[in-house]
Amino acid sequence: MVFTDRVKIKLAAGKGGNGIVAWRREKYIPKGGPFGGNGGIGGSVILQVDESAYSLEALRNRRQLRAENGQGGGPNRRQGRNGQPLVIRVPPGTLVKDLRTKDLLHDLTRPGERIVLCQGGRGGRGNASFATARNRAPIQWTAGREGTEIDVELELKLIADIGLVGFPNAGKSTFLRASTQVPVKIAPYPFTTLRPNLGYAYFDGGDPLLIADIPGLIAGASDNRGLGFDFLKHVERTHVLLYVLDASGIDGRTPLSDYEVLRKELQAYDPALLERPSLVVLNKMDTPEAAELTHDFPYPALKMSAQTGEGLIAVLDALRALKREHGEIGKACDEGDSGSGGPIEIEAHSSVL
Repeated sequence: MVFTDRVKIKLAAGKGGNGIVAWRREKYIPKGGPFGGNGGIGGSVILQVDESAYSLEALRNRRQLRAENGQGGGPNRRQGRNGQPLVIRVPPGTLVKDLRTKDLLHDLTRPGERIVLCQGGRGGRGNASFATARNRAPIQWTAGREGTEIDVELELKLIADIGLVGFPNAGKSTFLRASTQVPVKIAPYPFTTLRPNLGYAYFDGGDPLLIADIPGLIAGASDNRGLGFDFLKHVERTHVLLYVLDASGIDGRTPLSDYEVLRKELQAYDPALLERPSLVVLNKMDTPEAAELTHDFPYPALKMSAQTGEGLIAVLDALRALKREHGEIGKACDEGDSGSGGPIEIEAHSSVL
């Protein structure tokens, strides 16, 4: 499935139903008087946060969505049926922007959160509602009002427990596939994931971890080089960062240089990202060059091979412990908590290869 994180769409609420002119005509009731009912209210457009939605894919090819119109009033003072609301389910982390003014209207982060984006039009009045002591046979009626409409841009910034940060070909997708069983593309040649992938890592007797494999970062990403902002915007909402470093040196870089570049790009984009709770993992430790390239790595780090699975459990256990220590998803982001201030120290018993 294609991952869609930005759509532009026109949303319109339903029009209210018209009122009518009708008269009461029953045997033995002469001059029954006005009996026309009011029109129903038009349906509203509602955005609702749905945890089971991972992207805006359902809206990718839609240019306009409209809620149902209200029905016209009926005789015998019957109220027209209200239009059904249009409920659009979006993932947590969806930003709603006015396409014309570029203003941010809503930031939808809480599961189950609902907002009425377009209000349905009021129903028109039937002639029964105009009857007075002086005007006993009114012939007035009013049309239903149009519902509101708006052109919006919906932009998704992922909210996940763990965000994988690393260069292309560092093994992030392999890690996601090994830990969550999500069938993401991996291959024995260099390439980068072009769209984020999401998956849950499950544990016996514990809450799962929602892991986001974010597109690979390159030097200059903070200047929008490569995937640039398309990558960095998804880092903003992840609660814990996992730096995945290539220990094989296959692309002519060292794990230390990769780590320093990654930190530099995050700082240039948003210095607060460096204060996010984080772990460092040296991947591809099954390669012959790994031992030499990681011998003098000066930062606390776990070691693993996502390809063979060695060290994978230790990494997942450390991530789960870090999530428990720092609370719920996104709490630090929403409340301005600075987190741990950098990589977490790894206890000796956490094990390395």
